[in-house]
Amino acid sequence: MDFLDINHIVPGFRDRMSKLALFDPLFELRRKRLTDRQNQPIDLMELGLLTLQYFFEQKLIRNNKTGVKDLARFLMKVAGIYIDLDDAGFEDLARGLIQTFRPATGKKRDFSFFNWETGQADQVYISILKANAFDLHTNTQYYTLDDDGLELIFATKEFYMEFQLSIHQLVLRKQLEKGEFEGALRQINEMRVDVETLQERMFKLEHELKRNIVSEETFARYKGLLEDIYVRLQLENEEFEELRQFVKETKDRVHAETVRQTDQRPYELILRISNELEKVHGEHAGLFQQSMTLKTQALGAAQESLYYTGLDSFNFDQDIASLIFSTPLPLESMKGVLAPFLSIEEKKQWSLLSVWAEQNIQEDEDGRERDDNFLEIDEDGTELRYQAVRQKLYMLLMERLVKLLEERGTADLRQYIEAIRDGEYAKLLEERAFYDFWIYLHQRSPHRAGDSDMKTGEGQSTRLEEMYALLGDRTLVVLEQKDHIAVNGRFTIQNMEVSWGDFGNGA
Repeated sequence: MDFLDINHIVPGFRDRMSKLALFDPLFELRRKRLTDRQNQPIDLMELGLLTLQYFFEQKLIRNNKTGVKDLARFLMKVAGIYIDLDDAGFEDLARGLIQTFRPATGKKRDFSFFNWETGQADQVYISILKANAFDLHTNTQYYTLDDDGLELIFATKEFYMEFQLSIHQLVLRKQLEKGEFEGALRQINEMRVDVETLQERMFKLEHELKRNIVSEETFARYKGLLEDIYVRLQLENEEFEELRQFVKETKDRVHAETVRQTDQRPYELILRISNELEKVHGEHAGLFQQSMTLKTQALGAAQESLYYTGLDSFNFDQDIASLIFSTPLPLESMKGVLAPFLSIEEKKQWSLLSVWAEQNIQEDEDGRERDDNFLEIDEDGTELRYQAVRQKLYMLLMERLVKLLEERGTADLRQYIEAIRDGEYAKLLEERAFYDFWIYLHQRSPHRAGDSDMKTGEGQSTRLEEMYALLGDRTLVVLEQKDHIAVNGRFTIQNMEVSWGDFGNGA
């Protein structure tokens, strides 16, 4: 027997037992004995599950006022023909079911077991139903499903194999939100197994397509199946993209927290999670590409195979000749029957006019090659007008910036935006050119009046000379900050600090 590492088996034993504890109230109901007025036994376990489904439905329709009498009326409507009880009997039955899921003391149910991970007796507490509201006028207590009740409902619902990967994606997101990085790693391993299983199923499906399509009905069924698989894989791929972004944000957050701590293990775990998730995503992307190929090529090959199968099974004498000679058909119908078997008319001749048709001549009569290049925009065209507007805007923004620095000595982009927003040029914050101006300042920093010709092209330098002239003999320095500014619903930009530098003397 190979050596087994128990450290990979016993972890999470308490969590698994807590899942089993969810079913304990149902088995407690199974052990109870209750009969109706005909002395027939009542299956309390089945009625308990029916009760949970009823409360789940009430939660879906957002009905927050569900009490004992409401449950009693529901049970009477569903089981009244099978269980011989009066109104008071069904009300007692409903009260007993609710008290099983939520004890009359109001405390949570406890479930004891031996924890093989810790080697000690352990205990978990579950809450299937919880009190939701109380009506003082009618003295009625209302109930609703608690988190454990919802988990029990989902545990009793069948999830098909195709949805296992989507479920694991949701669980992975929850584990990352809670910081359970080791459990997230194991979840990614289970996702890899799901992807491998899907790969095997796709491989088998490809062979089934080529082997089993023998009719139009079968072809349509497989076509619908492939479309469903494609849609599901597309949704899973979108979820992978969101998970990748979520892991990236979590990694940045953990890195920031780890810098201030000595324990580096959380950051190491999130790095492993990021790498493993990328591998699984890559395998799933290949599966997604395979589904698209299968949808086009395999279905096309199957349809072609279906066509030739029809040709092989086609009998001309029986399907055509006997129809023509045994059934008196009008002339118009005869043309329709024979038309598919007649070849397309072909004429092997050509016109003399094609000799004098327009030719693809590469040279003009004087021997010069034809100019096939595209026409270029004239220098005084739309481009120059656009640049003139942009130059005027940059001048305006630079004037406001220089004025702000002269007042404060140093400022940041956030203060500059507030000054613009409070002034007459607030509409500039909705324009892309405003943010292009600041990106230009950041990329070309530091700025000096004499450097405008070096930082820009020859033509552009003449257009920005006036803007740089506003600096005089001073140097403008722009440094990025860590925070971001959400200016409006359309634009977000990183904050920048602007100040006068000491580079004016060539330092």
